[in-house]
Formats: sequence, structure tokens, C-alpha cells
Amino acid sequence: MVVRGRLTQTAAAAAVLAAAVLGCLPAHAQIAPAPEPLIVPKPHEVRSRIPPTAAPKSDIVEFDGSPFPYRGVNPYSQRPFMDVKSEDGRVGHSSRGGVLWEDRTFSDSRVLMHMPQGFDVRRPGVIIVFLHGNRANIKDDVLHRQRVAEQVTASRINGVLLAPQLAVNASDSSAGKFWEPFGFSKFLGEAAQHLAKMRGDPKSRTTFATMPVIVVAYSGGYVPAAWSLAKGGVERRIIGVMLLDALYGESQKYADFIQRRRNAFFVSSYTSSTQRGNEALRQTLLARDIAVEPSRTTLPAKLTGRIAFLPAMKGTNHNDFVTRAWTEFPIRDVLDRLDQYRRIEPRRLEARN
Repeated sequence: MVVRGRLTQTAAAAAVLAAAVLGCLPAHAQIAPAPEPLIVPKPHEVRSRIPPTAAPKSDIVEFDGSPFPYRGVNPYSQRPFMDVKSEDGRVGHSSRGGVLWEDRTFSDSRVLMHMPQGFDVRRPGVIIVFLHGNRANIKDDVLHRQRVAEQVTASRINGVLLAPQLAVNASDSSAGKFWEPFGFSKFLGEAAQHLAKMRGDPKSRTTFATMPVIVVAYSGGYVPAAWSLAKGGVERRIIGVMLLDALYGESQKYADFIQRRRNAFFVSSYTSSTQRGNEALRQTLLARDIAVEPSRTTLPAKLTGRIAFLPAMKGTNHNDFVTRAWTEFPIRDVLDRLDQYRRIEPRRLEARN
């Protein structure tokens, strides 16, 4: 089902939009200058007569290539991910908090898709992939509480959002199929088909299949993000990475990506819970002769090839980090700085009382 609605400039109207989408969905710093010019895939030319979207479109769609269900190997233990079986035949995963059963935690293959008002497939665009944290689901948290789709719509970006469901409402950061070589590539390939259908233009599938990608990870989303960068098979499409209080580990994978993709931007903001991880990554980059500048509290106007570590505003809460980090609505703040992917007529996003 596709939801169309107009995002207004008031917080009340924004809440109405989110409620409408929810009701209709299926149930279930440190700055371094770029050492080389930006290289992104050349977009496939689409001779489309379909005008830009007149209203935001949102949907939650089942994918074959989404992270879960997953019956493969856990790369950390080299054992089957589903390593527990009950007397009644249920299978589960041994987690730090106990057994997480597949049917309740790892069976949701859905992906939140969002296309903002004014998106034009004929213009340069990007795909934003948002990887949520622990104890979350894409409907209640990503869409409604964290307002990720609204931030994309409110920004100037000519882009679309994909937010796959990871572990459902559980304290678990597993990456599922994104652990696998080319798992992220397969996911994006399938997404191109769904996005073309949402756009109502089958000819746009190849454009979506080659579109540059920005990976955004919050909290526990750092694991699927890191493995997508390391094993996903789409490195040359990734033009930026954004971590929201997420550097709890996998620093080497992020450092390796930054070293290989020196023309991509990297933004990581943190509270005290991930400050040590951010400092460790900064030191790793320095040891590899990747220059970083002293800490700063705002982003530069241009992000191409920049590396930024930003402390959160005073009093920032980890649980609210997707909407309040170094600034209000940090995802929007990053997207607004990508002028080469500018969308027509951005909408204003206001804080809720």
C-alpha cells in the first residue's frame, strides 16, 4: 500500500502525517579534506515523462533480501546463527540476554520505503539506508518516534529512504544476510525493483540500481552497517556514512572503508557511551596517515570527502539521538549539505513540544 500525504510546516501536521502513514501500513570535528575528486556511479539516463512526486509516498514492503530471516552462520562464532531448538520445534539464537526466538525476533522481512514530495528520478539522486538500533521496529520507532522519513522529506535531498527491519524489539545487533558477501548488494538490487514500482515508472529500475548510497546507522545498527561496508559489494556506490552514537565496535571495518573510499564523507556523533570508540577510530586514522582536524561541534558546509567526529549537544539523550545529536534533526542536517543532489522545494521540519 502506498501512502500519499502533504507534509506541512507545523509540528501538528507532521504528527498527522506520521499517524496517517502508520494507520495505512501493513500490520507486521574531525575534518579531513578530500585527497581525490568524488567518484560515484554514472546514473542511468531515464527518459521519463513522469513529473516529480506530488506528495510523499511511504510503504512497508516484504523483501527477499532483507537481513532476516537468516539461517546462515554467525561470523563471530562460526556456528549456525539459529543455534537453539525447542522441544516443539522452534528455533532461536543465543543472545547476551538469553534465547531470542526466530518467530518473534528474526522473522520480519519488511522494509520501510519512503519517497519525499518533489523527488525527481530524472535528476541526480541518492538512496539513504537507515539501520536502526536495539529494541526497535521500523513502524513505531523509525517512522514515528525517530521521524526518519520526515527528516528525509524535510531536507533538500533528492533521495529515497530504505529502512530494513533488524531484530524486532530486542537487544540484539545481528546483521543477518548483511553478514554475507554481497548481501547488501542483493538487498539494493531488489530495492531498485520496489522503488521503481513505488515511483510508478518501470524504466527507472536501472537508475535506482546504480544510484549512490548513504548508510546511516544508529546505536546497534553499527554491526550491519560495518559488514555492509566491508562485505556488501557496493563500496563504489557508497558516498557517505553517518553514525549516530553507534561506534560500539567494528572500528577496523570503518577505518578500512575510510581508507579505501577517501572521497566518501564520514560523520560520527557521540555521547559518553561511544566517545571511547570514536576516539579509537580517530587514532586509528591518524596512525594510517589519514589527517583529521581538531574536534568541532558543527558540520562544514560541504561534506565531500570529509571526516567529522561531533560530540552531542549538552544534555543529549542516547534514546533521542536520531532527532537530537549535535543539532536538532541530524539526518536532515547532513542531507542538506549535499548540494549536488538537491531537490526542489524542501519542506520545513519543526520540533514537537
